[in-house]
Amino acid sequence: MGLFTRRNQNVNVQDGAAVATLAVDPALAALTGDYVIDAAHSSIGFTVRHAMVTNVRGAFTEHEGTLHLDGADPARSTASIDVKIASVDTGIADRDGHLRSGDFFDAEAFPLMTFRSTEARQLGGDAYRITGELTIKDVTRPLSIDLEFNGSATDPYGNERVGFEGSTEILRSDWGLTWNAALEAGGVMVSDKVKLTFDISAIKQA
Repeated sequence: MGLFTRRNQNVNVQDGAAVATLAVDPALAALTGDYVIDAAHSSIGFTVRHAMVTNVRGAFTEHEGTLHLDGADPARSTASIDVKIASVDTGIADRDGHLRSGDFFDAEAFPLMTFRSTEARQLGGDAYRITGELTIKDVTRPLSIDLEFNGSATDPYGNERVGFEGSTEILRSDWGLTWNAALEAGGVMVSDKVKLTFDISAIKQA
């Protein structure tokens, strides 16, 4: 079921001409509202190539954000996310400390990575694309994220939830994250390309 697009087509007659109109599905319209991301049931992760031969995966374990969903007009939907850089976790403390340092994120000087949406649109079915501005350190650049709507449900505590998952790829150098080390056999320690992944559960606000 598409989040924004299940509609019934009715035909009205105006001045002798048939005019097609679209009626919004009430179930989808009911999803319209403001949501808070449930960080305990969401994840923001990344994957980067290490030493040219393997992938390192990590996540930012502390983040918060809000969504506004419009079940009748997806272009009016928005998203805002703040990620605490110091929460980076790759499973190795020394590596995490290096990522927090001035070689990479400089978490002390720039504690947050932020995303603010500027556009949302449907790609087809349950697939959507949200475009906005990603800020890392003191650099802000446009970013588009492809998402899949996983559905909506009421949890055992009476919370109305929606779920999305998706990903995008960036070049970390575009945000000034340029540290690297050359390998004796050729190549570099850390790839420029980084895959970002999002698995979001959000709770509707009263």
